[in-house]
Amino acid sequence: MSADDSQNDPAPDDEKPLRYATDFHAPVLSHDVQARLVTDPSGCYVDATLGGGGHARALLDELGPDGVVLGIDRDPQALAAARDRLADEREAGRFRAVHGTFGNLRDVLTAEALAPIDGLLLDLGVSSHQIDAPERGFSFRDEGPLDMRMDPQRGLTARQIVNDWGERDLRDVLREYGEESRAGRVARALCDARPLDTTRDLAAVVEGCVPPPDTVKTLTRVFQALRIAVNAELDELEDVLEQATKEIRTGGRIAVISYHSLEDRRVKRYLRYGNFEGEPRRDLYGTLVAPWAETPRGPIEASDAEIEANPRARSAHLRVAERRDDDEAGRPVPPLS
Repeated sequence: MSADDSQNDPAPDDEKPLRYATDFHAPVLSHDVQARLVTDPSGCYVDATLGGGGHARALLDELGPDGVVLGIDRDPQALAAARDRLADEREAGRFRAVHGTFGNLRDVLTAEALAPIDGLLLDLGVSSHQIDAPERGFSFRDEGPLDMRMDPQRGLTARQIVNDWGERDLRDVLREYGEESRAGRVARALCDARPLDTTRDLAAVVEGCVPPPDTVKTLTRVFQALRIAVNAELDELEDVLEQATKEIRTGGRIAVISYHSLEDRRVKRYLRYGNFEGEPRRDLYGTLVAPWAETPRGPIEASDAEIEANPRARSAHLRVAERRDDDEAGRPVPPLS
């Protein structure tokens, strides 16, 4: 496909929305990822949010016998599930899986001797398994420890944040990462209710200070904000986008699936302008410079059939861009809409 790939190309009639789903995770937009990310069937592609291996399986099905997929994930449970699912491809040398974060993409590729690569996939957010496992602490619907670490073996926990951070820092996290208008009220209530040990402890505080019909939305934003802070998700996203510009070959592609505006805004700006401020940059001749070309321009969303089969696909936005030759990156870029 060329850089002006149609945004609305329909999936085949026989495409099954949950074709690559397992009990661990149901990957979204897998057909679009297959069709738009792979430009060289013999190339090397990185699924930097491996999860249960659904998207990796989809990519391997699109690749030829010489194509390779490298999976990266910080969650040991996800790695184990993907390695088991793709054991035959590992044995054939077509699939590798490593423990790490996508913010360290460059180091991983160096260690695996795979750079430059032909494509990179990022499916941001939390996997179905992580949400549905109460012991991981990602959901307010079930009782569990206040953890929220994607790598449960290391790092800061949500319990530490809600119990140890000052009210101002808590407010700032809820406002910046949750875009919560009641951040001040909720932060105050959390501090007054300490100690908080479980997800239900946290949910009860929010329910006590935010009345219906806004309670569930606020709970969603509070849990999102804490999860982002625990896992440094936005910093990791910016790091990997900058590294991808150097690690993906000219003509290779990046595909990013985001689920909320904080992620999508950063992806949109970077793939359109090469920076996170959304500011067009010009060369000495006044020509706008961009290292990526969106293909298509704008997000791709799940079909009605996929949303019906997997409601979590409703908020998914897929953006795809092609790496341009640095010498040819001076084409005019339309203003950010």
